[in-house]
Amino acid sequence: MATIMAHDPYQLLGVQKGASEKDIKSAYRKLAKELHPDYNKDNPAKAEKFSLVTRAYDLLTDKDKRAQFDRGEIDMDGNPAAPFGFGGGGYRSHGQAGTGGADFGGFGNDGIDFGDIFDGLFGGGGSRGSAGAAGRGHSAAKGANTGYKLMVDFISAVTLAPQTVTLSDGKTVSIKLPKGVETGTKIRLAGKGQAGPGGFGDAIVTVTLGKHPHFRKDGDNVLLELPITLKEAVEGGKVRAPTPDGAINLTVKPGMNGGQQLRLKNRGFHTKAGTRGDLIITLRIDIPDNDDALAQFVKDWQPAYDPRSEMQR
Repeated sequence: MATIMAHDPYQLLGVQKGASEKDIKSAYRKLAKELHPDYNKDNPAKAEKFSLVTRAYDLLTDKDKRAQFDRGEIDMDGNPAAPFGFGGGGYRSHGQAGTGGADFGGFGNDGIDFGDIFDGLFGGGGSRGSAGAAGRGHSAAKGANTGYKLMVDFISAVTLAPQTVTLSDGKTVSIKLPKGVETGTKIRLAGKGQAGPGGFGDAIVTVTLGKHPHFRKDGDNVLLELPITLKEAVEGGKVRAPTPDGAINLTVKPGMNGGQQLRLKNRGFHTKAGTRGDLIITLRIDIPDNDDALAQFVKDWQPAYDPRSEMQR
């Protein structure tokens, strides 16, 4: 196993010895974007430097190890420091002869702890693994999640019609709406986010339900106010009525009054439990303007009842 002179983590990151954690994180963010192996596949020198600055960041953001390093007790890898900064305390390479032994971006035997490094910097969510060759194992963080907004028309939300989303790379993906969808529902598309050392992040699609000119949402139910003519209200009969699943012929009984409701089962929103709400139809008697025949009929008609009789005192 070869050894080379220890590196100074402060110099690698370009910060002063008394730099704050915020300054260290800012410096590392800048260097990581410049040196990351994903963007320097044909430049192993930059990839090796990325590994070094990552090690430096790892040490300087560990309060205890930073203090030990400042006191000269350990080197940048956490190994006991040899006198005068040489020997076993130097920066140790772990690769094979002929390659310089560099760990490119944490993909070698030691692994770089992207869980701490990229979490909060690039939106990743890495996690620490089990103990490895250097006393602990690491798993690289995925790339950042990407947010999208999706306006879903009312009918599609009720019927769970498939939707499409155009991603930032121009590709279009199909989305299946979940049961119980409503404004604010978030749909996760795995692996459709930004690239990262541990793979791609996710796309997070936030749904907003559009309004409809006739239907309204009431919990899991759909509300509809349906106008009918005076003749239809008096005589009854079949009335054409819209529903989210398509128009139907609705039976109106003779003598129906405005404000009466009809309930159609299982024509509302799909619920998370796998059921469906209802379509609740409220009848409204529509009186047209300037209908001479109706006006003449009412003029000659003498009702034999008082609809407000129960209100009299």
